[in-house]
Amino acid sequence: MTLLLPTFMVEKVKANPNISVSAERAVLMDAESGRVLYEKNAYDPTLIASTTKIMTAIIAIESGMLEEKVKVSKRAVYTEGSSIYLTEKEKIPLKDLVYGLMLRSGNDSAVAIAEHVGGSVEGFVQMMNEKAAWLGMNNSHFENPHGLDGETHYSSAYDLGLLMAYSMKNDTFREVTGSEMYRSENREYSWKNKNKMLTQYYEPTNGGKTGFTKAAGRTLVTSAQKDGMELIAVTLNAPDDWNDHTRMFEWGFDNFETVKLQSEGTVEVNGQSLYIPRDIYYPLTLSEKDDLQATFYRYEQEGDSNLAGVTYFMVGKTPVVEAPVWNERPSQSFFSEVKNFLNRMMGVAPWST
Repeated sequence: MTLLLPTFMVEKVKANPNISVSAERAVLMDAESGRVLYEKNAYDPTLIASTTKIMTAIIAIESGMLEEKVKVSKRAVYTEGSSIYLTEKEKIPLKDLVYGLMLRSGNDSAVAIAEHVGGSVEGFVQMMNEKAAWLGMNNSHFENPHGLDGETHYSSAYDLGLLMAYSMKNDTFREVTGSEMYRSENREYSWKNKNKMLTQYYEPTNGGKTGFTKAAGRTLVTSAQKDGMELIAVTLNAPDDWNDHTRMFEWGFDNFETVKLQSEGTVEVNGQSLYIPRDIYYPLTLSEKDDLQATFYRYEQEGDSNLAGVTYFMVGKTPVVEAPVWNERPSQSFFSEVKNFLNRMMGVAPWST
């Protein structure tokens, strides 16, 4: 895998003293690279309320079952908290349940999804924790699909940022979370998105999920795209979350720009043709752009290895990206094998039996 994917190694950027947020915990992250632009207690595990449903939604979407009809159980109907008012034995497409989950934060929808996709709520929770581990959400643990408070149900602002950045790479998830309204074929009325960053307050917003319980306070995850950059903002226990997110986004867009560090293709190095396997984009401040430099280190060739060396991109003396360089472009069959492997790892293609 190191032959395909770059490694991002940047040190944390110090928070601009002009930024203040009401949130107890917060993070602003670049969606493409994962670079943390701003943080406040971002790695502390805590209650996260209905932002949990981002995980529920992406697992449901990746299951490949969206067109299947779900038979709603009594357990789902009587789940406490916010609801899309499902009825027992109602049959409704899983796709509609995902919209009801993300737009209206239906806890009944979360349980119905979990029972259908995971076989049971408990089976689905195991899937959630496996996915969290795979994504590197090291300060997270799930015990339910909806986010009602639990002793072993928690995450961090940083982990939720990772989850949202990952989920936004899925076109169906982007469509769902970016929708202002949705009409289920089982309903005579439309569901309106509760995320006011999307519907009212901040035009570049293209997705997110709200949450609230008395113990967790107001929780919010949003994404926004502007001038070729997509940012993820997370606030946990934030009395003024709409303004928190607007301030963080504006600061991020004003102070950083996405820079293309390298382009995929063949390059000449000291008279030899080498192959760069992918484009790499990274957010930098103006001063960091001035201090950016790249150094290529060639490896001694061993056997039939295609790895020629590695390029280190530095800002001053700080390494930010380590990118592999190959001797030659691999065959198309190799690319297909790697793509299939990644799809299986992300749950969007079945393992062959």
